[in-house]
Amino acid sequence: MILLVVDTQKGCFDERLYSFETVRKNIKQLIATARENNVEVVYVQHDDGPGTELDKSTDNYEIYEDFAPMNGERRFEKNVNSAFHPMTGLTEYLNSKGEKDIITIGVSTDYCMDATIKSGFEKGFNIFVPSYTNSTYDNPYFDKETAYKYYNEFMWGKRYAKVISVEQAIQLLKSQ
Repeated sequence: MILLVVDTQKGCFDERLYSFETVRKNIKQLIATARENNVEVVYVQHDDGPGTELDKSTDNYEIYEDFAPMNGERRFEKNVNSAFHPMTGLTEYLNSKGEKDIITIGVSTDYCMDATIKSGFEKGFNIFVPSYTNSTYDNPYFDKETAYKYYNEFMWGKRYAKVISVEQAIQLLKSQ
């Protein structure tokens, strides 16, 4: 099992997110629990290119302070929505380690998280999504709460992932 932390960068992880404080607390707790139980924490960072909010030469590209990677923790870079796109090398890395179970947390629910979860499912991984460990912003079609609930309570569960409680995720991490 691994804990996959998607796009929790300073440029996109802030108070504008749905249920920000709860999501921040839960992500921080899961990262700490994974580390305490020797479960690998893997980070994915989104680079939108020079001059953008997520330009890898800026501070916005760095991981949010509460979740900062420790020395030796793997980072993968992408400029597309899915962390499993061939450009990242993540799929090959996980396959080389024989990892199939992935707890996936991060932002944004309706962009990179959705693409990552569906792509991971298509590649044969067992995806677990703990409640209130992903979030998003309002978009032109629905507000951030509706977006969160649509994916977490309707779209992903029983289709692409097992949507579980934070407590269940902690138990999974502790059982490794």
